[in-house]
Amino acid sequence: MPATVMSGEKTFWTAPFDPRFPNTNQTKNCWQNYIDYHRCQKVKGEDYGPCEYYKRVYNSICPNAWTEKWDEQRAEGRFPGRI
Repeated sequence: MPATVMSGEKTFWTAPFDPRFPNTNQTKNCWQNYIDYHRCQKVKGEDYGPCEYYKRVYNSICPNAWTEKWDEQRAEGRFPGRI
């Protein structure tokens, strides 16, 4: 039984401290990392590995509902951010 339970373990990752956002409220940090990820992909291409850092950060900080909404808005061409 323990082997079955142990095989489902996940490795968690948390975003490191970002000196641009020293306060407790991380809303701006979430937004900026989402924007940075998509800008990085636009400039460097989708296969550029270092862009994944921004994605890991915003997935760690942002609520899923926000990122889903932003993805829908980008797909529909009405996203408010400048990418």
